[in-house]
Amino acid sequence: MTVSFTPNLLGPRIDDRLAGFLDGWRAPVADRDVVAAYQLLVEFILGGGKRIRPQLCYWGWRGAGGEDCEEIISAAAALELCHAGLLIHDDIMDGSDLRRGRSTVHRSLAHLHGGAGAEAFGRAGGILLGTLSLAWSDALLSSCGVEPARLRAAHHLFDAMRTEVISGQYLDILAQLRDGATVEQALTTIRYKTAKYTVERPLQIGGALAGAAPELLRSYSAFGLPLGEAFQLRDDMLGTFGSSGETGKSALDDLREGKQTVLFAHAVERATPAQLAYLRTWHGNPELTDEHAGEVREILIATGAPTRVEGMIDERVRLAVKALEAAPIASEARVALTVLAAQLAHRDS
Repeated sequence: MTVSFTPNLLGPRIDDRLAGFLDGWRAPVADRDVVAAYQLLVEFILGGGKRIRPQLCYWGWRGAGGEDCEEIISAAAALELCHAGLLIHDDIMDGSDLRRGRSTVHRSLAHLHGGAGAEAFGRAGGILLGTLSLAWSDALLSSCGVEPARLRAAHHLFDAMRTEVISGQYLDILAQLRDGATVEQALTTIRYKTAKYTVERPLQIGGALAGAAPELLRSYSAFGLPLGEAFQLRDDMLGTFGSSGETGKSALDDLREGKQTVLFAHAVERATPAQLAYLRTWHGNPELTDEHAGEVREILIATGAPTRVEGMIDERVRLAVKALEAAPIASEARVALTVLAAQLAHRDS
């Protein structure tokens, strides 16, 4: 059975809606540098990404009996605006140079304005543009045209999602400040930073917009949380072992930033004293080179950490599919979400 959730079909509809919405929010000030910043933001929003959250929102709606319509496309597109804003802020916090194979927004802003203060300007401007995209997400969701009572229910979930992801991000930066993280602590971080934000809440928002019963919303949670964790575990694997050509980001970023991933936590638990000393020296060290990164990866493999993480991914996908099989959901949506589960957990970029 062919399902209509692939980027070739649903993605362009989301992009068209985003483009139309953004066209109505041009720079209110006739200053060429402000106009250039707005254009930079629009190009970032429209210039790539998998549209994962909009797809899940759409199928959350369809799974609750909602018909294909422009209202759900608008609501789903609002999640992409939220995602864009958070990515911009995340890149500033991580000091990243690349996103989707291009300069990050704050780096691009710095390039627009040379001089001693360019880097600080880029970071400050990026914070503003990220916040603007977050504000636009509220505006688009609020104007999507869904019946007010259902929109209120969905907006409550949207508010919860943003609170959770910010809390998860805070846990993430705390872990880098503290003396590492255990596997359990790292799992808590990814549950709030990624699992709820990427899968569970988008599904529930779509369901609430369609008037889903509480039972279905609970099923979306039972499916979405393990799948969201699998998604982030795969992201951590790609961030450590993937190439910049595959991920669109530097292959050294996660290691230089000292990301306290489940992968790294497993390695720390099983490393020899010599291995642990090497990991402590170079994980989170901004001077880490390709050679050091290769040594770190070899140690991770030697401890068996990647194998354990792959097992965790497989187990979470099984749990998600099992929950989906038992969910009171429309059949077309069940098929689409089953395929999406495999794609999200076993992607290569």
